[in-house]
Amino acid sequence: MLGAIVGDIVGSVYEWNNIKTKEFQLFQDDCFFTDDTVMTCAVAEAVMNGGEKDDFIDAMKKYGRMYPDAGYGGRFGAWLFSDNREPYNSFGNGSAMRVSPCAWVMDCGFCARTGMWPSNGRAGARLSAEVTHNHPEGIKGAMATADAIFMNRFNFGGYYIDYGKPINDDPEECKRRVKEHIEKEYGYDLSCTLDEIRPDYKFNETCQDTVPQAIIAFLESTDFEDAIRNAISLGGDSDTLAAITGSIAEAAYGIPDWIRDKAYSYLDEPLKDVLRRWRKYIRNINGDRRALHTMLTGMNEYLRNNPQA
Repeated sequence: MLGAIVGDIVGSVYEWNNIKTKEFQLFQDDCFFTDDTVMTCAVAEAVMNGGEKDDFIDAMKKYGRMYPDAGYGGRFGAWLFSDNREPYNSFGNGSAMRVSPCAWVMDCGFCARTGMWPSNGRAGARLSAEVTHNHPEGIKGAMATADAIFMNRFNFGGYYIDYGKPINDDPEECKRRVKEHIEKEYGYDLSCTLDEIRPDYKFNETCQDTVPQAIIAFLESTDFEDAIRNAISLGGDSDTLAAITGSIAEAAYGIPDWIRDKAYSYLDEPLKDVLRRWRKYIRNINGDRRALHTMLTGMNEYLRNNPQA
């Protein structure tokens, strides 16, 4: 999820001052975190609290009210500061920029063992959108982003299901699979290049005109920093575009230490605390899954060697 936060901070100074080049100083003194970071942290807390509908609503309202001037959209801001707990049919890109924590609880080991998508994080991704952005396009944007993150964790992380042949040493194949899945599952057109998009791309707050561009920025990247630069260079809703791209790129490349450390320097203590708790939470669930995977592997090996057992 830190990839989303990095993208948000880097893009914060370009949202209303678009640039159309990859040549810029990555972090500037006047960079800042926005609603993208605040809501990503809120989703992480909701997941840690159980990931039910009320958990998402409670966490979003809690952190939204802690940071009332973070730059929320008009309808989302009205929802935050009201007693209303019902969604309002939004298809804004906010559902996609905040979804990344849900993709990090999806179980790669389950997918490796069964060849099936894990349902836990995908259901959470849908729910994290539906509590406000229950328009089909709002849900689709969040789900496509979560799927891209999970596929990168699975493929770039070295898991495999195709007859034992890993593909993590073939980045272009990993990206091809992401592109193929997103186009087939969600109908986004990912055929355009950044050079084709860039000249006419303008500020847009919808999922359908932000998420595909963010995914393409990742697909054309060579590393995490390059992905962020790709996203910023398009213009548009720069902080959110880069947050979505950054969340996807983190799962493929990781984040260089110097970028991670610099991003932390822009955060205050409550947000840093969420990130500390999130790291511990992810380590714990991954440790439990590794133990389960070891047990199941041993059991399967025993049954193969002892078919009468």
